[in-house]
Amino acid sequence: MGHAEPSWPILGWLCLGGSLAYVGGMYLNDAMDVSFDRSFRPERPIPAGAISLLAVHCLGWGQLLLGAWFLWAIAKVELLPIMGLMLSVVTYNALHKHIAFSPVLMAACRFFLVLIGFDAGEGSAWWGGALWPALALAAYIVGLTYVAKRESAGGAIAWWPCLFLYFPVLMACLMHHPSLWPAMILPSLLFLAWTLWCLRHVFWGGQVHIGRAVSGLLAGMPMVDMLFMATQEMVWLLATGGCFLAARLFQRFIPAT
Repeated sequence: MGHAEPSWPILGWLCLGGSLAYVGGMYLNDAMDVSFDRSFRPERPIPAGAISLLAVHCLGWGQLLLGAWFLWAIAKVELLPIMGLMLSVVTYNALHKHIAFSPVLMAACRFFLVLIGFDAGEGSAWWGGALWPALALAAYIVGLTYVAKRESAGGAIAWWPCLFLYFPVLMACLMHHPSLWPAMILPSLLFLAWTLWCLRHVFWGGQVHIGRAVSGLLAGMPMVDMLFMATQEMVWLLATGGCFLAARLFQRFIPAT
């Protein structure tokens, strides 16, 4: 969040608004993919008759709009990043099956979420240090989404789009003064080691397991935050590490892909 940190209640509204936008987008994803699912995924809830298409649309749009209202009216976020987030969510869901650059649209969703967090409280998301972590997370999501798309679309995985996964290290170095780079060595090594460990399921070894790679990369998203918090108080490094461990733990009970 911004230099003048919002209060804990504002942080709670930010989390609620962002979560509603995320879950609403998931509902809309099922609603807009219904034609594909009827042909290739008949076990999905809508084709299987577990819920109607109208109900899914209502739940999706309702959560998306409610999340936007919480962010604007209560968390006091400017309309521009909120509109960017909502437009990115809807555009991704509508087009991701039809265009090759859909990972960029997914990355835009995460980009605007970071800006929304910085914007709350002082409205400075478009200046200063906000853009670096936003671009870093967006780049990471481009690489992650590219790998994830191969799980359903099939086909060979090219190595060069996966390089986007490593842009956060470069961007964190650009954001921090060189005198602070020594503090980034350990988080950077952890980040690099984990992403390489995940990609081994794709590029090394015998059998390809894209789902395992994607699950690991999803859990590694807090490590992107760790790179930018490396020069802050130790509690924030522990918090991001805790989020990573929690993600891996919950993936044992809730499949990530």
